[in-house]
Amino acid sequence: MNMKAIKRHIVWVTLFIFHFSLITSCIDEDEHDDTPQGNFEALWKIIDEHYCFFDYKQHEYGLDWNDVYNKYKVRAREGLNREQLFEVLTDMLAELRDGHVNLAAAFDYGRYWTWHENYPTNFSDSLQRIYLGTDYRIASGLQYTIFDDNIGYVYYGSFQNGIGEGNLDEVIQHLMLCNGLILDIRNNGGGTLTYAEKLAARFCHEKTLVGYQQHKTGKGHNDFSEMKEQYIEPSSNMRWQKPVVVLTNRHVFSAANEFVKYMKCMPQVKIVGDKTGGGAGLPFSSTLPNGWTVRFSACPMYDRQRQHTEFGIEPDYYVNLKGVDFADGKDTLIEFARKLLVE
Repeated sequence: MNMKAIKRHIVWVTLFIFHFSLITSCIDEDEHDDTPQGNFEALWKIIDEHYCFFDYKQHEYGLDWNDVYNKYKVRAREGLNREQLFEVLTDMLAELRDGHVNLAAAFDYGRYWTWHENYPTNFSDSLQRIYLGTDYRIASGLQYTIFDDNIGYVYYGSFQNGIGEGNLDEVIQHLMLCNGLILDIRNNGGGTLTYAEKLAARFCHEKTLVGYQQHKTGKGHNDFSEMKEQYIEPSSNMRWQKPVVVLTNRHVFSAANEFVKYMKCMPQVKIVGDKTGGGAGLPFSSTLPNGWTVRFSACPMYDRQRQHTEFGIEPDYYVNLKGVDFADGKDTLIEFARKLLVE
């Protein structure tokens, strides 16, 4: 292994360890009694000291975490059974309006899904089957084919599904004579950030600033490190040189949201569809006295204009799936992307 390859290996190992430690980090808290009030106090304090979007959400919709405490303290009374307590605590967490905030118990999983439930889906499995046909190729988490107008199509449904450099080489090799590429990540709820970085590097041709991130340095709401730059560097393997359209909808979240942030920085890329779902805080986790686990956003990430992407990223072209197209077996977003690529 030459020195350049060794350095690249060290960088990827470092990134993996960093991201893994962020996702799996647990926070030690002062002991509270395993009572409804004790669990409430423990949860409120964990969020108060470690959640990363208080100021932003106070500005966006008036969130006041102290008011939330007063509102829910009266509900966390003695005598609640576990289901009643779970409802109180998940209702309190929903005040954060954050899809990365979850409360996990053996019998249920508390979640906030309003960020996508009030928006059109803009994706249809039945339509996608028409476009993919039956002889499409599969390279790990990637499904890909070539349309009859010589436009390549790749669907990546989850960054939880790993992709290797060999997978990406094979996909690009197969599609290399196409006039353009549609990269469809609709309904991609995120997963491993290193896969998003690895894929974005195939569309990057020079070291590119894509954003910033911070981490908490104390228990105060404003205790953060300086912003640290995020870069995508060109892959040393095969790279895509031609125009690209990335298809998005509101279900694009977390690592997929970050991927869209990266791709918006690439000059040959256009984003088509709906605003993404957001989820721009790397999650930490902690445990309540009764053993329930809470996950929450702890490290904020920003775009390269230093703006939050917690509530989503705007596309270059807003396009919704039309009912008349659906009835004709056509996907409005795919058809718009095809026209955009041949202009």
